Amino acid sequence: MSIGWTAQIEAWLHSLQQQNHSPHTLAAYRRDLTWLADFQPQSKLARPLFTAALRQLGQQNQHPRSIARRLSAWRQFCCWLVQTGYLKADPTHGLKAPKAPERLPKAVPAEPLNQLLDQAPENPLDSRDLAIFELLYGSGLRLAEACALDLDDLNLQSGWIAVTGKGRKQRHLPLTAQSIRALAGYLKTRTAAPDETALFTGRTGRRLGARQIQKRLQQFAARHDSRHLSPHMLRHSYASHLLQNARDIRAVQELLGHSQLTTTQHYTKLDFDHLARAYDDAHPRAKRRQGKAETVQGQDNEDKIEK
Repeated sequence: MSIGWTAQIEAWLHSLQQQNHSPHTLAAYRRDLTWLADFQPQSKLARPLFTAALRQLGQQNQHPRSIARRLSAWRQFCCWLVQTGYLKADPTHGLKAPKAPERLPKAVPAEPLNQLLDQAPENPLDSRDLAIFELLYGSGLRLAEACALDLDDLNLQSGWIAVTGKGRKQRHLPLTAQSIRALAGYLKTRTAAPDETALFTGRTGRRLGARQIQKRLQQFAARHDSRHLSPHMLRHSYASHLLQNARDIRAVQELLGHSQLTTTQHYTKLDFDHLARAYDDAHPRAKRRQGKAETVQGQDNEDKIEK
């Protein structure tokens, strides 16, 4: 890495750490900036460096999303350098990454998913897993949010759980009746080390990791002859099924912990037929149009009978 950049990169990452950015995010930023610095070690932070770097990534057939992610990290770093006086102007201004094809979230149909989650646990590990899966689907938690839950975050009596999401933002989510029942069953057999605060623990009594939850969900689905499942698919299904029934995208945005409404809007593209029905049910002009269509159709039928 270029020696001239090291101090600035570390200072920027430290400032992000003070803003409670996750270790995962900081590690990704570090990788993206390290790649840029190693790409042309003697280059200055100027426009030619970034255009050459984008061209190189394109020639390596990097996925457009990966290129966009790297450019975003570089842009944020340069913006900070301008704000702190290291640079006079942002060399990434106006640069664009190749557009990636839109990828819709994957949702599982409600009926088979509910049938899967209705399976009775056979042992304490199954009870723990079922409680986790019910939370992922019943409250729409991110995998990292489920891993980070502490015992004190749970209030079974009131039916709520406190969740710390991206940017250390907290939100309180309601629990479904199935989640409450599954969590109550799990807590009867929960084992934890004396100083462990985690809600979900493994065989050693320590906090359960993300990879362990992913693996257990895959095994659970395979054991019951179900399709491939991931924690993110359960969250996507939660959002999709909520929008299909609640029809309140702002409420779903709050429940999911999305900072931008556009993120939540991706889920509206999963079911165009449902959106059309919601429009017909809710919009007064749509009702009038539907009534008129029925009248015209009825008149046509009468005309056919007369003929």
